[in-house]
Amino acid sequence: MSDDIPYSLVEEVVRRALAEDLGGRGDVTSQATIPATAERSFELRSREAGILAGTAAASTAFSLVDEGLIVEWRLREGDRLEPGSVIASVQGAARSILTTERTVLNFLGRLSGIASLTRAYVDAVTGTGAKIAHTRKTTPGLRALEMAAVVAGGGARHRFGLDDAILIKDNHVAVCGGVGPAVEKARRFAGHMTRVAVEVDRLEQFDEALEAGAESVMLDNFTLDALKVAVERARDKGVVLEASGGVNLDSVRAIAETGIDVISVGSITHSARCLDLGLDA
Repeated sequence: MSDDIPYSLVEEVVRRALAEDLGGRGDVTSQATIPATAERSFELRSREAGILAGTAAASTAFSLVDEGLIVEWRLREGDRLEPGSVIASVQGAARSILTTERTVLNFLGRLSGIASLTRAYVDAVTGTGAKIAHTRKTTPGLRALEMAAVVAGGGARHRFGLDDAILIKDNHVAVCGGVGPAVEKARRFAGHMTRVAVEVDRLEQFDEALEAGAESVMLDNFTLDALKVAVERARDKGVVLEASGGVNLDSVRAIAETGIDVISVGSITHSARCLDLGLDA
């Protein structure tokens, strides 16, 4: 079980996934074709290269369907996969294993895909000092698992939700009448215990954010030249600079080389494809 995710949260998500698949009658195919007494051993294997994530959800699914199943993990969360890698072995009632198969593969494939894409971004910026972070662009109900998969892939945590950090976005700025007033109001609200971050889309707003005392500034869709200017203007001010907007694997290295601290990438959660994994008898 991942130390980052409470078991109760994982259990809730997995129970919903199993209920969605099993409906009211359960796995009627296995009931119709597999004797109740039949036992079998299966192996979870990777069919392509990537990074493993989702082991907590997979273990929980097996145990919720049948506590008697014996699951032995050969690889751990965050380990690198190659085609043919044996991830885990599962032994016990054949019906139970087959009943759980799709739910397990859905979690492992989805979350390993996120971890794998994250690792590609992390590898792309190696040596620059920049961190790759997730955003809140996650699948509703799966946020904790998807963000944990980003960490398994070597990424950094961003805010989890609206309640754990102040991040002033463009619409907040519009309602408040400018970056400066928005930051000033947020600082009065936050006191000394909460950092105040603000998103800006041009250098004039960036200067306003620094003047108002923002502790973290998100530079949205800045050109490389503008990022370099912002990095120079913020030097020795203790401000965390984050680049966002339109980041891809072709552009991320150049962005990191401007000296930015953090690069947030929505696509590592909202556009990661599932890794191809299988359960083989």
